[in-house]
Amino acid sequence: MAEPACLSDAFVEQSTHCSWVFREGGEFERVSGDPLPVFQKSAAELVGRTIAEALEGELATEWKSRLERALGGETLLLRLRHGEADWAVVIFPVRFEGRLYVGGSALEVTALNAAERELRHTVLGALKAQEFERRMFAKFLHDKVGQNLTALGLQLDLVRMDMQPVSPETAHRVEEIQHLLEGMMEEVREYSYELNPSAVERAGLRSALDRLAGRVRTRFNGSLRVNVDPSLKLDPGVASAMFQIAQEAVENSVQHSSCSAIEIAVKSTRTGPAMEIRDNGRGFDPADIAGGRRGLGLLSMEHHAAQAGLDLSVKSGRGNGVTVRASAPEA
Repeated sequence: MAEPACLSDAFVEQSTHCSWVFREGGEFERVSGDPLPVFQKSAAELVGRTIAEALEGELATEWKSRLERALGGETLLLRLRHGEADWAVVIFPVRFEGRLYVGGSALEVTALNAAERELRHTVLGALKAQEFERRMFAKFLHDKVGQNLTALGLQLDLVRMDMQPVSPETAHRVEEIQHLLEGMMEEVREYSYELNPSAVERAGLRSALDRLAGRVRTRFNGSLRVNVDPSLKLDPGVASAMFQIAQEAVENSVQHSSCSAIEIAVKSTRTGPAMEIRDNGRGFDPADIAGGRRGLGLLSMEHHAAQAGLDLSVKSGRGNGVTVRASAPEA
């Protein structure tokens, strides 16, 4: 290795983190440290080559997008995972001698993420407690409120029949009350259904997804399609988890993606059942700490997937929409 030309060069070369510089056209100008966790290539395989030449597939697409954003003036804060290690990555524009470059740096933060893992554990505990409360409330609505409303409706029907020969006008008013009561009963049933995930186990995944689509269409102007393989047989726990994941994913698409089309597809694969929720929205970089969707919705999806033994992945790119996939793990 050549001797460093100045103290700043020595600092970069001897630092424990990885750093790199892109030329404006996407060529790796310089790489220091071990870039394998970030680019899945060694420094010798990167320097002097463009992103398109050095990287492959989705990785190349992701880094092209990040380069374009940095060239546009953005500073990106990312979190990447390589094996069991977590890496904090910063990417930023660099101006030097009248030319524009893009610099980047990656530092392993696995040890620092212990607090985040503890927080995730706490949130997951809260989610489990919330599920129990939702089940209890749904049971109360179904067994107490719903049944009492049904009994009240039957009593009103008897009153209406008794009053019909004596006072048709009163009987008509009782009938109007019955119509209002029927609307209330339907709302109670719908709310009870939404609250209780086990309802999916009774009605089936297709029926539950159709009901979800019906509710979403009342406030979503785009198209929402549901396609479920009719021959697919699902374990009740897997069906319930898939419904919860679909519900979170669709809500994210409606609220955040500015999409005009959403599709839910459930099919059988070589390894078992798989579900994908796709939208054609603006997309995002899943590694982007500032702009990604690392909120409660994603944590909830991860929770339901883990409980049912499913693998969960979120794939996206800026301008390329989002695909959430929940599937049986590879053998």
